[in-house]
Amino acid sequence: MSPNEIFVVLMFVGVCLFLMIGFPVAFSLGGIALIFAGLGSLVGAFDISFLGFFPNRIFGFMTNEVLIAVPLFVFMGVMLERSKVAEELLDTLGMAFGSLPGGLGISVCVVGALLAASTGIVGATVVTMGLLSLPTMLRRGYDPSLACGSISASGTLGQIIPPSIVLVVLGDQISNAYQEAQRILGNFAPDPVSVGDLFAGALIPGLCLVGMYILYQVTIAIIRPSSSPPIPREELTKGLTPGELRMKIAHALVAPVILIIAVLGSILAGIATPTEAAAMGAIGATLLGGLRMGEGSGAPIYAATIGLLLLLILNAFFDLRQGRENVTTGDTVAMVLGAISCIFVAWGIAVSLWRVYGGGALHEVVQGTTKISAMVFGIVIGAQLFSLVFRGFGGDDLVHEFLVSLPGGVVGAMLVVMAIMFIMGFFLDFIEITFVVVPIVAPILLQMDMNPVWLGIMIAINLQTSFLTPPFGFALFYLRGVAPESVTTMQIYKGVIPFVTIQILALVMLSFFPGLATWLPKVIYG
Repeated sequence: MSPNEIFVVLMFVGVCLFLMIGFPVAFSLGGIALIFAGLGSLVGAFDISFLGFFPNRIFGFMTNEVLIAVPLFVFMGVMLERSKVAEELLDTLGMAFGSLPGGLGISVCVVGALLAASTGIVGATVVTMGLLSLPTMLRRGYDPSLACGSISASGTLGQIIPPSIVLVVLGDQISNAYQEAQRILGNFAPDPVSVGDLFAGALIPGLCLVGMYILYQVTIAIIRPSSSPPIPREELTKGLTPGELRMKIAHALVAPVILIIAVLGSILAGIATPTEAAAMGAIGATLLGGLRMGEGSGAPIYAATIGLLLLLILNAFFDLRQGRENVTTGDTVAMVLGAISCIFVAWGIAVSLWRVYGGGALHEVVQGTTKISAMVFGIVIGAQLFSLVFRGFGGDDLVHEFLVSLPGGVVGAMLVVMAIMFIMGFFLDFIEITFVVVPIVAPILLQMDMNPVWLGIMIAINLQTSFLTPPFGFALFYLRGVAPESVTTMQIYKGVIPFVTIQILALVMLSFFPGLATWLPKVIYG
């Protein structure tokens, strides 16, 4: 092996070792890059002038409007988690499904899907469902492994069901990789790949994954009835009449569903960019928080909600830009209505923030958003430095030669990359894999005429398993932290194995039927 190849291998080994001993990710990536850049420069294997490109790479990321969606979606998720939305959903859907065999497990899957489409925060979802559902499931005679597996797997749905932080950062990486691959192939004006494409592409596979989880729950309930017994309906309804039960379920579902439709629907319909939709989602979560946590009239929140939806409609059908020479009467009316709507929205936000602040949750929401956002962008900076030094050693050429020389061509290369990412998921978080591995392998795979949306969704589902695979699956850590002492760690590990298998089956199904990921983006965007 040449000195450059040795340095490339040692860089990866060094990063993995530092991460496994618990050293912060951003500092591991950046520190290893600087250490090897210095060593490589001393032996003549690395041109130190490569580091001069680092400020430009960081500037490009920091001015990327797509990534502004990350802190906004995080704020939206943390606010909804503090607004007790999950508690109400679990309570009411447990009433709806609990009388069925495996009903509590089904309700956990449905709530996980709804929270995934509204919050997307894995830790908050797993902890909330672990605190509320796990004791109930154990008390009702559910198998501990099945209950733990259901909660852990359902909590990770926020990584594949849009809007998802994973899809935002992965979409940005896939877009850059596709542009680079097309330039290498001689196409200097390729069609762009957006985060919206990945959101649309992930919708059907995500729903299929939810369906497979529920099918597994039903199958286990039929094969082993004692593992997930039904609950007598009289105990569930707590004396509520059928009409009162329907009203309770509607009250729990309406607000999150409206928020999901407004955020995701505006992106898929092309009315708003992911960043704009994330801002709207943050506002909607704040309004919902004010409605659920404070006392007093709900009129300001309802008025703000109507104003927000009206602004969305006006923006879609009218030109609201001022200072134009020719402004039609219809546009003038729309501008006036828009101004009135903004007043109502501002009123509702002010009231909601005051109520959330009075409830003691605003500080936690802001602090949680800042911590998660700082972690993500810190890793971005470290990953950019690592990627730059890696390329300075010629690592991208080495990986390209390795993948191209594999037997089986495109299929062989894809299998190897998916297998490597799956194994890395046992030890690394999805953010490290997204920012370190994807920029290296994605341009090479996309040069092999792969569909970028399909590749992005395949990677996203693969990365989802990193939350469930021991020993470092974060969903397992979250659940272990809130599970009763009677539940052992091995029972948690045993419970997630069937769901990891389901995710692998979903990958296989998507590889044979790529239309599951590519059909909806074509229908929506052409």
